[in-house]
Amino acid sequence: MPRILDYNGQDADRTVTVASVAALHGEETQLAQVTASTDEEAAAAEAAGIEMVVCMAEAVPSVRRGSSRLFVTAAIDFAGAVTVDELLGDALTALSDGADAVITARRLDAVRRLAEEDIPVMGHLGFVPKKSTLFGGVRAVGKTAEEATALWKRFQQLEEAGAFAVECELIPARVMRAINQRTGMTTISLGSGPDADVLFLFCSDICGEGPRKPRHARAYADLAALHAQIAEERVRALSAFRADVAASSFPDETEIAHIDDDELARFVESIDAD
Repeated sequence: MPRILDYNGQDADRTVTVASVAALHGEETQLAQVTASTDEEAAAAEAAGIEMVVCMAEAVPSVRRGSSRLFVTAAIDFAGAVTVDELLGDALTALSDGADAVITARRLDAVRRLAEEDIPVMGHLGFVPKKSTLFGGVRAVGKTAEEATALWKRFQQLEEAGAFAVECELIPARVMRAINQRTGMTTISLGSGPDADVLFLFCSDICGEGPRKPRHARAYADLAALHAQIAEERVRALSAFRADVAASSFPDETEIAHIDDDELARFVESIDAD
């Protein structure tokens, strides 16, 4: 496991580095990336052998508490930054909090500005959820030759702007394969098929926590059912407690502290004397 100095100059071990992620492209090795927003999710990802996680910028400290080794990418364009300089500030804060890289779907000038400061920056192409209205809804991007060609030009522009990697979301698999063979950036596939350097799924989809499963996802657990069972058990337990209070059956003799008779008598005598 490589040793680095983090953005604060502190010794740290990482599963992978920016250099090794960038060197993935064109190699046979594939890495796995998931989302994480809590220290528990980060710790679970590390224990499972996941190499990379992505989180909102404000969650970086929590994620880093859960794992000091995972490669953490911070999404920086969800916190209200308007100008490129504000975005730069958010990126520097995320790195200071423990992120290894940042990801943004903002304009190319923003990517270029971050890259000029040697900030490892990823782009986001294909379907971008917060821009879904521009695509007419949730759908794959690149299903026509014209749209795929325009998408490829965006890949070229993003690489020229200085991004070292790109999240590729809901791009038809064969289009993704063709692009992956031609771009110099490390590619991260979210619903864009297997031909990428990093395969990415949301932790909630993997664990079966959401109300619906996206077509591109695969659920390996059913935590939603467990959460529902926990909620039912919580109500059952609270109801039982309320019933015991109403029946005067709580607390019983085993659930209270006791005092010897003579000590109690002395206590009562002393307060009565007052």
